[in-house]
Amino acid sequence: MTPGHVEVVAPTKIAEHHIHKFVLVKQQWIEQALAKMAAKTQQQQSLAPAVYAHGADIPYQGASYKLAVKPSTLKTVKIEFCREFIAHVPAALLPKDHSAEIKEALTRWMKKQSQQQVEQLVKQHGETKQLFPQTIRIKTQKSRWGSCGIHNDININWLLIIAPPEVLEYVVVHELCHIQVRNHSAHFWALVAEHLPDYKNRRQWLKKHGSRLMMGL
Repeated sequence: MTPGHVEVVAPTKIAEHHIHKFVLVKQQWIEQALAKMAAKTQQQQSLAPAVYAHGADIPYQGASYKLAVKPSTLKTVKIEFCREFIAHVPAALLPKDHSAEIKEALTRWMKKQSQQQVEQLVKQHGETKQLFPQTIRIKTQKSRWGSCGIHNDININWLLIIAPPEVLEYVVVHELCHIQVRNHSAHFWALVAEHLPDYKNRRQWLKKHGSRLMMGL
């Protein structure tokens, strides 16, 4: 069994109708196995487009938006967002460099959005229990969504801007609660629940889709 493909191996002396009968008997198992493989393959695929060109789908806040590429007199690629992403590309930029430059510009834009939204969430939830971090940093992390240092410095992975807003909110609240409770005890989760009664659903979403987010843009 491989994704989308079934191969039956049988001795050369077995009649073909016996092979077909065997496959029919195992049909339900085969269909279930193929479905599991297809789901696993989908989970392993990056959310990002293969090429950043006009018409590409860009992931942002749990949804997908079209990319429009427009020529510009600017010296660098500028990103705008209004129901779609618009990349204003310098006319002097060679076509072969468009994709890489647009990707870099989108990354900068999303990091900035991450910083702004995290700061808003910290202000919103921090005041409730007086949980104020010393610093807030938006970082590129390959294996963590967030962290809270011993001096209450909070780091948040900017890739969370690709996830639904409630998932980013969960990670921010999670790290804020570590300012008060440094472990993952029942007391810690009770504190998280005071801020987000449905935090388990948000946490589950991240567990299910996190590997795709980590692939980045």
